[in-house]
Formats: sequence, structure tokens, C-alpha cells
Amino acid sequence: MEKGKKASSLRWGILRRALISSRSSTDSDDQSETSVKRISRKANLGFSLIPFHLVDNSQLKHEELMPSSLPKAREACVCYTLPNQSATKLFLCQRVDNCANLDDFRICNTYDIDNTGLVCSWPSEEVLAYYCLSQLDFFRSKKVIELGSGYGLAGLLIAAVTEASEVVISDGNPQVVDYIQRNINANSSVFGSTMVKSMMLHWNQEDLLDVSNSFDIIVASDCTFFKEFHKGLVQTIKCLLKKEGPSEAIFLGPKRGNSLDDFLMMVKEIGLQFTVDEIYDPEIWRRHEHFINNNATWPNYEKDHCYPLLVRITL
Repeated sequence: MEKGKKASSLRWGILRRALISSRSSTDSDDQSETSVKRISRKANLGFSLIPFHLVDNSQLKHEELMPSSLPKAREACVCYTLPNQSATKLFLCQRVDNCANLDDFRICNTYDIDNTGLVCSWPSEEVLAYYCLSQLDFFRSKKVIELGSGYGLAGLLIAAVTEASEVVISDGNPQVVDYIQRNINANSSVFGSTMVKSMMLHWNQEDLLDVSNSFDIIVASDCTFFKEFHKGLVQTIKCLLKKEGPSEAIFLGPKRGNSLDDFLMMVKEIGLQFTVDEIYDPEIWRRHEHFINNNATWPNYEKDHCYPLLVRITL
């Protein structure tokens, strides 16, 4: 890694170069690849609320979870054991690259998206999934959509244990949506009567007639970091929520400087209501305090960048 620069700065610097320039020479490509290899992916740190372990490929029974023939990427199957009465197991296939992939960035440029959904399962997604476990009655018989879901842990959990009538797990990255569908297929046996499907949904998508005013509940995690997507995300929330009867969007994500505040200002400007809670679950808060007081457990843990706040948005 270049001295004096954070991994995140290098990573997004390469992303910017990949989006702006089209490299024409092999030498340039080789130089970029060399730079990329210096950047390790985000460490898989989190709140450890839902136990998980890697599944050996030889033990996989679902064809959907078998590694694909990606030329520059490896895949792994992660088994999550939900801390509920029946210890429900969810199997998620996900990427485990050791470095960034410029092919991913080219897709980001094509679809005007970011590639964070492919990087890993982010801590806020696990917190969202855990929080949903304590809200089973809230989701029962409801129509739910997860936005910017990544590999879909929270959406799959809602589908598996809450008796929701329908769960749509969406993302704007077509690569991510492929993983979502594979994970839906692999876990279909635990969904009961809940209808579960994947959906490619870009927040700047103008035509949402097929799903407008369709959902009782929207859930999302860590979706407010990129300010350029705030307007589209807020408009998508307003479009998707049902106008009749109670409907609500549940977001979990850190403040990240003024990013969350700017997002909430836009929520207010479009005519939506919101509340923000800092202490919304005793176990999540207990672990947060542990990380604050014990830096060795989660090095560089900062409340502003790591602790997800609970935002509830209504019409």
C-alpha cells in the first residue's frame, strides 16, 4: 500500500480512474493491476450478532451455491445460523476476492452504481438482520422490499422467519442481483408460504409503475454513504411505499460525517417524516460500547463511521 494513504482512498482513487478513463495500452493495464493488488478488501469485521461459518465446497448440496467460473474471483458459501428458536440456517454465496476487480468498476460505470455490494457483507446489514429478528410481528403478512441489499442477508432472514407475505430483495448492480437470485434459490426450503424474488432496481430509475405504492415496509442498510444517490433513493422510497394504510421504511447506517444528515434533510424536503434512534436494541448497544472501550476487538472502530443508527421514514 502506498505510504501515507488509507486503503479506502486508494480503492476509490482506482475506481475513479476506471470510470473516467478508458485505458488503451497494455502497459497502463498492467500498471493499474499492480496498483490494485496492493489494496486488500475491507476486513470482515462486524458486531458478531449472527454466528456464521464457511462451508466446504465438497459439502455443498445446492447447485446455486457451487463456485462459478469467474476468471479473477473466488466464491465462498457462508452459512449463517440465526439466533432464533429453531436456529434457522441461511446459506449465502458471495465473492471473496483479495483485491479490487477493474471489471467490476466498468460495470459500475455502465449502470451508474457503486460496487460495494460485491465487496463483503457489511456490518450494518448484519445489524439490520438481527434487529428484524426482534420485530417478527411487524413484518407478518406484509409486503417487504430490501433496497441495496448486497448479498441479501436481511431480506433472506425476513423471508425465512417473519411470515411476510412477499419479500423482494433488490440491488442496482446486475452482478449482485445474480448472487441474490442464487441465494434465494438455495434457501427456498425455509421460506414457507412467503413469496421471495430478486429485482434489479436502480434508485434513479424513472419507470417504477410496476412496483409503485406496493410495499408496506422498506428495509435498507448502509445506503446513504454516497451523496450522489440521495435524491434517487429518497424518491424511490416515496414511490414504493403504499399510500393507503401504515407503511414505513427502516434504514440502518452510520452517520459517516454529514452524509446521513444530508440524506435526512432531503427526506424532509420531499415531504416525508422520519425519526432517528441511537439506542434501539440493548445487545447491539452493548457491543458498540465494548468496541469503544476495547480497541483491540475492532481496531479503528469509530462511532461515526461504524455504529448504525436506526432511521424510520414514513409518508
